[in-house]
Amino acid sequence: MASLALSRHLIPFALFLLTLTIPATAQTYAQTYANLSRGTSLTPLGRATSWPSPSGDFAFGFRRLDSNASLFILAIWFNSTSPQTIVWFANGDTPVQAGSKLELTSDGQLSLTDQTGNEIWNPGVSNASYAALLDTGNLILSSPSFSSPLWQSFSLPADTLLPGQVLTPGLSLFSRFMDSNFSTGRFALAAQTDGNLVLYPVAPLPSRNFYDAYWATDTMGSGSNSRLVFSTSGDLYYALTNGTQINITSNGTYSTEDFYQRATLDVDGVFTVYVYPKKESEKAIWGDKWTAVDVIPSDICTRVLTDVGSGACGFNSFCVLDENKRPDCRCPSSYLFMDSAMKFKGCKPDFELQSCELDESDSFKLETVSGVDWPKADYEHYTQVDEENCRSFCLSDCLCAVAVYRNGECWKKKLPLSNGRTGNVGGKLLIKVPKYNASFPPPPGTVGAMERNDRSTLILVESLLLGSSGLLNLILITAIFAMVYCCHSRSLMKHNQDTTMLGLNLRIFTYKELEEATKGFSEELGSGSFGAVYKGLLLASDARTSIAVKQLHKTLHEDSEKEFTNEVRSIGQTHHKNLVRLFGFCNEGTHRILVYEYMCNGSLTSFLFGSERPSWIKRVQVATGIARGLAYLHDECSTQIIHCDIKPQNILLDENFVARISDFGLAKLLRTDQSRTSTGIRGTRGYVAPEWFRNTAITAKVDVYSFGVMLLEIICCRKNLEAEAGDEDRAVLVYWAYDCYREGNLELLAGNDEEAMADMGMFETLVMVAIWCIQEEPSLRPSMKKVNQMLEGAVMVSVPPDPSSHITPIR
Repeated sequence: MASLALSRHLIPFALFLLTLTIPATAQTYAQTYANLSRGTSLTPLGRATSWPSPSGDFAFGFRRLDSNASLFILAIWFNSTSPQTIVWFANGDTPVQAGSKLELTSDGQLSLTDQTGNEIWNPGVSNASYAALLDTGNLILSSPSFSSPLWQSFSLPADTLLPGQVLTPGLSLFSRFMDSNFSTGRFALAAQTDGNLVLYPVAPLPSRNFYDAYWATDTMGSGSNSRLVFSTSGDLYYALTNGTQINITSNGTYSTEDFYQRATLDVDGVFTVYVYPKKESEKAIWGDKWTAVDVIPSDICTRVLTDVGSGACGFNSFCVLDENKRPDCRCPSSYLFMDSAMKFKGCKPDFELQSCELDESDSFKLETVSGVDWPKADYEHYTQVDEENCRSFCLSDCLCAVAVYRNGECWKKKLPLSNGRTGNVGGKLLIKVPKYNASFPPPPGTVGAMERNDRSTLILVESLLLGSSGLLNLILITAIFAMVYCCHSRSLMKHNQDTTMLGLNLRIFTYKELEEATKGFSEELGSGSFGAVYKGLLLASDARTSIAVKQLHKTLHEDSEKEFTNEVRSIGQTHHKNLVRLFGFCNEGTHRILVYEYMCNGSLTSFLFGSERPSWIKRVQVATGIARGLAYLHDECSTQIIHCDIKPQNILLDENFVARISDFGLAKLLRTDQSRTSTGIRGTRGYVAPEWFRNTAITAKVDVYSFGVMLLEIICCRKNLEAEAGDEDRAVLVYWAYDCYREGNLELLAGNDEEAMADMGMFETLVMVAIWCIQEEPSLRPSMKKVNQMLEGAVMVSVPPDPSSHITPIR
């Protein structure tokens, strides 16, 4: 199966037939080389793993990935440098495992197949008599009956140009995702058919469209034959159709006799010319290493400025140019990297955001930040105001994350902050951070009662003072104030203890409060094996908060109030945007009630299986959100939480259709000898991992299995079990999905989903991830952290085995 079904932005990996792009006077294939005849093959771990060029300067073959030692890419690399730098690769988005093979077949096709025999890549030509790797680093397929190669790697580059190579109109260089990850990255250099040479930021999966350009030759209209040339003498220039040459480099030319050279679109979006000395005399000066001699643009931090997208760095971060003119991504105060290993992914607040339903303005403050700007995040602008007004406007606005005050004007910015860079805003930039942990609304009437008690005490003091002598008044004042202080301290302490769990933002509700909030538990939102959920409304003096009240069955922990409270405490310490937020609980008598935030867009079940199919992009976003939430529960909580019942009914959607995992703590509230079904198995039919049926230990991998089933439901928009499907082979989605994948019939699995069909590369990736998750052997399933990385493109997705097979597990 040809698994590289890519979009138009991945043309460098599609490898169509093209004509020779190098002028006849510089045809680099006219040199001495060793022909590789039909029947020649390479394997990742065999005797022959690569082919060298005649001089030994380059090699072509399989390279093991540093990020995953079990995966390989087909590549060309400098063979005499340290490190041996890769300059071209064929299957960056689909690496292969041991057992794969590259062969020049008997009919003259160069074909890469994986360990199962499925074809992963071929250049799209046949009848080649031989293949050869030239001393220029150019791989060619040729035949004596043709004067020019049938195909050459120079015609379809990856992220690098070599001397003698030309980037012709319609072709692009794409950066890698990471230095050790060869999937498509965040930037592109495009030689456009309108005559312009342009650097673009690229949108992430699944769209990969181009954002606003951050550098260009501004030669639009110069002709459709303009092209970027890296000459054999080491000159890098843009040749216009009329013969004009625009120098791309500014620091001169380096002899190709003395230096190895390459021009690479790096991971950070900087197009860089590197040189590496060949001679010992030069190495004494330059060092035995690659040296950057030109960078374009000179300051990417300030050049990338897009109306959509995050900028040179990720959202909520800012870009700082280091001494080598490379971007360094950093987080502002009280923010943390989403992933410290991939700082370009941006930052997230290390605190609960200000509520829009409660008045929490007193819980936050604005800190002054110097030398930083987010120029594209403004949403409101005030004039003729002072700094105090500006601060007040931001603190009272739950959407405001940053305010800028300058010369009587105030700008408010909201999350996510984009295009962050160092710079002077010409005034003060103020970022909102918490003073302390924000609290939830106090119980109705509590504050008023305390105020009434204070007023009553004051009235008593006034009455006594008016009717007493001076000395007696002095004694009374002292005694009364001591009494007031003690009473107020005890009242405040009791209030804090009664309404919140110490150290957590969890409110302890009374049963009466929740009965009133739900109007006698009248509006049921749903029910399940744990209990029923009701809609409620919390009323405060200046705010109304919609809540979801889950009344647990009375069989749960009837005899252990302390254990219930301790487990709720552990659940209350979880904070993640893909988890439903727990407001508080009731543990009164036989009543065990949990109070959650209300999710207005219902469950994933209604979202997926309603009358209209949701958009493909929304479904992909939902899937990645669920994966992030589960990875947090498994790996980032102080104590690991295993959900045990992942299914669409337990995934809720907020007002922005962000996926939120619900009931993630209820498994912890069950006794070890309790069950949810009469079979003694926790979970729901169709989503239950096979190990539940065996006498084996249960681990977080049960959630991975359930996620895999649900992932297939999300991408196919159908339920896992459909007895009425009319076709026995399609009745169980997990079996049918693997059959379609194995037989190369993913279009059949996608059905009539035109959006998914237009993005078959991503569709196939999601299917492969799902198949890894539903492996019957738990050790073969990846962790949710690994799943999350595969979905985001940070880790390559290898070809999955039959779910019932047993092979070496991935880690």
